[in-house]
Amino acid sequence: MCDGSHLPAEVRRRAVEAVREGVPTGTVAKVNGVSRITVFRWVRRFDLEGNQGLQRKPGSGRPRKLEELTEEELSEIVLQKASDFGYETDLWTVGRVRQVIQERFDIRLSSNTVWRRLRDAGLTYQKPEREYYEIDEETRQAWLREEVPKIRRAVQKYRAILYFQDESNVSLTAFLGKTWAPCGQTPKATVTGKRAGVAAMSAISRRGRLLFRLHEKRIASGEVIDFLAQMLRHHARRHLVVVMDQAPPHTSKKTTRYIDQQRRLHVFHLPKYSPDWNPDEKVWNHLKHQELKSHQAKTKDELKRLARRKLQSMARQPHLLRGIFFRCCVANLFE
Repeated sequence: MCDGSHLPAEVRRRAVEAVREGVPTGTVAKVNGVSRITVFRWVRRFDLEGNQGLQRKPGSGRPRKLEELTEEELSEIVLQKASDFGYETDLWTVGRVRQVIQERFDIRLSSNTVWRRLRDAGLTYQKPEREYYEIDEETRQAWLREEVPKIRRAVQKYRAILYFQDESNVSLTAFLGKTWAPCGQTPKATVTGKRAGVAAMSAISRRGRLLFRLHEKRIASGEVIDFLAQMLRHHARRHLVVVMDQAPPHTSKKTTRYIDQQRRLHVFHLPKYSPDWNPDEKVWNHLKHQELKSHQAKTKDELKRLARRKLQSMARQPHLLRGIFFRCCVANLFE
């Protein structure tokens, strides 16, 4: 468990907002990989100093070896694409950052020094999310201006429950976790070599409700309609506002005709190529990288039973789901 000193101020601010929304401190701490004491400290600093209290405090110790390189300048370098500096790909490694600094400032630095300076600048080593070449930023901004107010008005008008919906594929090829082993002796993890998976659909609300359904075949319009019907049955007396992407099964004539016939169902679509704006994406990320990490399922049936059990367990933890929901960058638009 870390002390959160490496986390950017924006992440700390979202954590404070989640606590203010009623998400338990322990859940917020778990989602951000810090202790409960750290979250309490963030909240206290925010109460006393506002956003300024969430900024990193200067530490003590011997002077830095490269004083002329400020945290802002280092961030400016790393927030550019590595390909702009002549590398083949856009991603940064400590070695690449070190090489750029040494060439620019004519000074030799150790990898540990570069790593420490990156952490001091509020930067962390992360796996990037996909951002599609086809993304249209003007369309996304127009969606924020035009569709978000419509969604909020629909929720208010019908006193509806807001859900974000998405699909995913749960694979027999598990994501592997890490374990301890002697230096130089890479451990082995026994997994199946079969190529198979389970199609899955879910919907998450900002209050921490999770509805899901598993399928053994590819999801088409019929499966989407069945899932929407399941949601309506689950909330027999309530209006539902459902936000989903523009995948063909969501926008087909068959699905659109069904939606138009449902008095209590109000569907909105995200802009194209915007999975980062769907909180339900975080559900699948948590399921695959946490709940099913290094799973031992050997057949499709075993995987389906395991995935159902894990999703049922998640559905019984609304506080965890609310923490997951608020990890999405657009979550605070729907308070």
